[in-house]
Amino acid sequence: MYIESALFDLLLPGDSRSLKQKRSYLRPIIAMLRRYEVSVAEVGAHDLHGRAQIGVAVVAAEAHQARAVIDTCEHQVAGRPEIELLSVRRRLHGDED
Repeated sequence: MYIESALFDLLLPGDSRSLKQKRSYLRPIIAMLRRYEVSVAEVGAHDLHGRAQIGVAVVAAEAHQARAVIDTCEHQVAGRPEIELLSVRRRLHGDED
């Protein structure tokens, strides 16, 4: 069993100056990621209106399967024109951990 997780650090558009506007950008991104059968949540930068951190995790039988799912999620987030993906931190956990 392998678990891969990723932390996406996002820069939101300048008009996301309220919590409501911030959520209007994050809600469709989180919904899109859930289609890949991953666990996803906003996990950081709660107090910053123009920034967000989204955590994604997947469990798979093989390491390459977990990597492929997170790769797809990363490409989907990076392809969103309304936000900028600043950084991605990934970690793979296996049976040996």
